[in-house]
Amino acid sequence: MTTPIPVYLDCDPGVDDTLALAYLLASPNVELVGIGTVSGNTSAAQAARNTLDLLCLAGAPAIPVAVGAHDHLDHPYAGGAGWVHGDNGVGGVELPRAPGEPDARSAVQLLIDLSHEYEGRLHVLAIGPLTNIAHALAADPTLPARVAEVTAMGGAALAPGNITPAAEANVFNDPRAAAEALAGDWDVTLVPLDATMEHTLSEEQRGMLLADERPFVRTVGEILDHYFDFYVGTYGRRTCALHDPLAAVLAAGAVTPTRAPRVPIVVDVSDGPGRGQTIADLRTQRIGVRDHDGVRTRLVLDVESSIGQHLIDTILAG
Repeated sequence: MTTPIPVYLDCDPGVDDTLALAYLLASPNVELVGIGTVSGNTSAAQAARNTLDLLCLAGAPAIPVAVGAHDHLDHPYAGGAGWVHGDNGVGGVELPRAPGEPDARSAVQLLIDLSHEYEGRLHVLAIGPLTNIAHALAADPTLPARVAEVTAMGGAALAPGNITPAAEANVFNDPRAAAEALAGDWDVTLVPLDATMEHTLSEEQRGMLLADERPFVRTVGEILDHYFDFYVGTYGRRTCALHDPLAAVLAAGAVTPTRAPRVPIVVDVSDGPGRGQTIADLRTQRIGVRDHDGVRTRLVLDVESSIGQHLIDTILAG
């Protein structure tokens, strides 16, 4: 057995965040040491309540959950994506309220504290807008030296966006934060729509969650129902894309990217039609995966296998 990776999760639950959380709690490769929330799919405060309730239902109430940024760096929170994730962020499912409350620290302070506690080993997994990460870099410019790696779900390189024709939702919500996080002096694995839209979950696989005897696992299956309805318009059937779960599986080291070059990425921070676009320099890729010298951002375009059944098997075995 290898030593589990200590992971700080920055998230905005969010249906796919919930599935990613279930996977991280069950994965033997991961020790989830802290969670910060950010406004995105829902508000940072609602995301923290969802996370606390989910952790309690899963029997893991001791993991600290800290509320992060409500507003983004250059504009206020716009109200979330209820049509995708339900009005409460978790598909409209009413979770039993956990007795616990959020950690007294901010998400930024929790991340900084964990970077000292797990210096050189901490893995940051960011599956919402990167607002908290940008604030943490501003609060402590030495943070990257203590973080082993950052994995972030966001962006679209060759694929179309999902919030505008050019932009993916996490980056669009706070493009300046994304630009600052990608410019940090640390290793970043960016998991864009190019990869995440190729991985889906089936009704049969959701049914395996619903059939489980544990309330937490069944609830995850119930939360997915609203998300499956939303994705009918994208895939022509009841299913869902595995955006955040793919980032979680990659952070856990459970799958290997088959095409993930280190390339310069520029984020459009304008207010024009390209706002939030992630512009990746892929001009050298026709002759194979080629890394640019000195670049520390790895762009995941393909992985070795479909992750849907791996997610389900891991959660059911947890």
